[in-house]
Amino acid sequence: MKGFSLLCLLSVAITLSAQTRLYLSTGDRSDEEKDSPMIEVYLPKEELANGCAIVLCPGGAMRWLSWESDVERMAAFLNGHGIAAVGLRYHLYKSQGKMPQGMTMPPMVDVTHPDHFPKADANPMHTAEGDSIIQLAALDAKAAIRMVREHADEWHLRKDRIGFLGFSAGGGVAIAAAMSAEGMERPDFLCTNFGPSLMPVTVPADAPPLLIMTRADHPNVAAGLVALFMEWKRAGGNAEIHIYGDGKGPYELMPETGETTTESWSHQLILWLKAKGFVKR
Repeated sequence: MKGFSLLCLLSVAITLSAQTRLYLSTGDRSDEEKDSPMIEVYLPKEELANGCAIVLCPGGAMRWLSWESDVERMAAFLNGHGIAAVGLRYHLYKSQGKMPQGMTMPPMVDVTHPDHFPKADANPMHTAEGDSIIQLAALDAKAAIRMVREHADEWHLRKDRIGFLGFSAGGGVAIAAAMSAEGMERPDFLCTNFGPSLMPVTVPADAPPLLIMTRADHPNVAAGLVALFMEWKRAGGNAEIHIYGDGKGPYELMPETGETTTESWSHQLILWLKAKGFVKR
């Protein structure tokens, strides 16, 4: 058992280098190169590839990107399951400054009060700048899906098996993109890991299937995600939610030791993709 745990730990620690980096058309000429929206592509070995691709939207409070944990490690995990991973560098606040003057964090809402977030909008503090950044990031995410589809033949992908996995703030970006996406930019599926919506939710008529994962004791986030689940279901959409009862706050890819239920989220993700037909059983 100790050997198994060590093996799991080593597999989680593995990171990859991208084979391809492409800038998105949503960038601004005034952006510095490091701030320009782009994708980094991580393709699985040919003998494992199943045609599915996931655009990874990393967390970081819209001020930075948790790239190593949410993209590089996750890409290694997904590639091991034959899934192509595409890390998205999306628009962020220009500065990592403090909270706007005069604004304070709202009261913490626990999982039993999703009604505190009408239309599943769990954004703790709307500002004109903040809302504009979310919209720009959503444009980046839609452009990423379109670019993946445009390169699908080259990268040996199925154009009907391309979706999002967002972490924390990245989940909010993926949700915003999915709500307004059409045609080539529409994701085939939407997964969010402890990332609620950061704007009022209007579920599209052709809403993609939604997978939600979070921890019950993560203030505001859990309640916001319950509200998101309810909005999707009220609209007749396909949605599934997993609320893990151990631990607090966000989490990342972790070894499966059997010590917690949260650590099984990545396994649950693969099972869901198989059940929905995006990955071969």
